[in-house]
Amino acid sequence: MLSLHKFRPGLTSVAHPPLLRRHAQRTGPRNKRSFLTGIGTEFLDLALGLPIPPSWPAYSTGIVLVTLATRFALLPVSIWGKRKSLIIEEVIVPQLAQEKPVVEKLVFEQMKADKIRGDKPFLIEYHAKKCHDILKARQSELFKKHGCQPWKTMAIPPLVQLPPFVIITMVLRQLSESPTPFDSESFLTLSTLAHPDPTMTLPIVLGVFTMANVESSNWLMTATQKANLQLMEKKREAARAAGKRIVEPGQIIKTALRGLSVVRILIASMMPGSITLYWVTSATFGLLQTWVMDWMDYRRSIYINSVDFSTNG
Repeated sequence: MLSLHKFRPGLTSVAHPPLLRRHAQRTGPRNKRSFLTGIGTEFLDLALGLPIPPSWPAYSTGIVLVTLATRFALLPVSIWGKRKSLIIEEVIVPQLAQEKPVVEKLVFEQMKADKIRGDKPFLIEYHAKKCHDILKARQSELFKKHGCQPWKTMAIPPLVQLPPFVIITMVLRQLSESPTPFDSESFLTLSTLAHPDPTMTLPIVLGVFTMANVESSNWLMTATQKANLQLMEKKREAARAAGKRIVEPGQIIKTALRGLSVVRILIASMMPGSITLYWVTSATFGLLQTWVMDWMDYRRSIYINSVDFSTNG
């Protein structure tokens, strides 16, 4: 395959019969191939057959195009998850906030009817617990009604993206083993696609893009969203001051992803250049996707707030 890269598709069976015989032995139906080997062979053939200028690196271009095609194919899953998150934010949360005073009144009247007695701290705690249980059950009911349980919106998009990511990484790892045509091609700071980046540039870019994807959620926020975030933080601080243990799943996940950004730099520094290029391309697509979706949500929130203001005014 090294010669295939050098001469590209113009070679003939007369000029290089031994090379073609080797290629036929590897790809022929009599030779049983593993799943990854089959995908790898198809990728090499695809890369060499791309209608690109001869000066373009065939395998690097193939990696970039395959990555983009895969991410575009999985884009509907990400859009689905974003829409479900918007339902939670714009439908379920406001509805629960609207129902909360009614629930509090009903619980208070029920306590009077049941003749619940005790000191003031006990009554306050009892009332708060009853309201919390009712609203929690109502929240679960609304989640089920709209089909947007938080664990689904958080877990399904990454789980759907994981198999293609692992498979492509494993295929490129196998293709990078010597002897390989990847040895004959360089790209950007990669001396070859079969060896790690000697300058560490692409691994660092990978870590920066991964971190930016984690932090970008706070870059585009309306004044109302910022106020709500500050209010929630004050409530958490008050709860901590009262000695309560606060578990924040979102913050835990964010912290883990920040650590993953650093870990990815270390791992990518030891990976073949083909894998690093794939990871960087995927991370770049993910960052742009997040920015576009956040920008659309930002503009949408501004429009909704302006409509509400003009209606109330």
